[in-house]
Amino acid sequence: MMESGAEIYRVEDTMNRIADAATSKKGITFATPTGIFMSIEGEQHIQLETIPTRTINLEKVSLVNDLSREFSAHNISLEELHSSLVQLEKDTRFFPVWMQILSAGLVSGALMIIFGGSWVDFISTCIIGTLGFIVYYFAAEWLKIKFLAEFLSSFIIGLLAVFVVHFHLGVNLDKIIIGGVMPLVPGVPITNAVRDLLAGHLLGGMARGMEALLTSGAIGIGIAVVFRFFA
Repeated sequence: MMESGAEIYRVEDTMNRIADAATSKKGITFATPTGIFMSIEGEQHIQLETIPTRTINLEKVSLVNDLSREFSAHNISLEELHSSLVQLEKDTRFFPVWMQILSAGLVSGALMIIFGGSWVDFISTCIIGTLGFIVYYFAAEWLKIKFLAEFLSSFIIGLLAVFVVHFHLGVNLDKIIIGGVMPLVPGVPITNAVRDLLAGHLLGGMARGMEALLTSGAIGIGIAVVFRFFA
């Protein structure tokens, strides 16, 4: 659940529900964005699991949440829960890459219009958003350097927007850029950071908020470089 973008309070609640249903003792869980500590009340042993990578897969979060509630209601056994989780990890996949890319382009154009852009720029914004997301996707897959993919993709988006406006293929440079970068904006991490803070998980909420802030900063720096040297 942590790897798939779940809130920290949801992760802790799910683990404690499973522990309470599986044993006669209370589960004790402490989760952060990069690691989870788990123990049983009265026990001396603590298990630690690190979270090396984090992404967004809300379908997987929902399925794990459903399984935990089924187990808490004693509708399935612990062995069935474990096998279902293993199967879920293997079978639950993201949307196909082509669908993600197509969706990013359509979202870019639609949000450009919502933010006050012109329909004249719709096709250009869709194409720029699509190309920017392609750069982001493959940079994240190949480079494996945090925040660099966001910087590169926003830089390409800004460069293409300047090119489009310069050759009179677009009208509103700012609206085209805003629409193009919207698929890169960390909306879910920001929302989860606020929800964790409101739930009292100050450490995790601040860590996630800082990660979202750095991601937004990388996007902004990529655009700023374009304006400084090419606009």
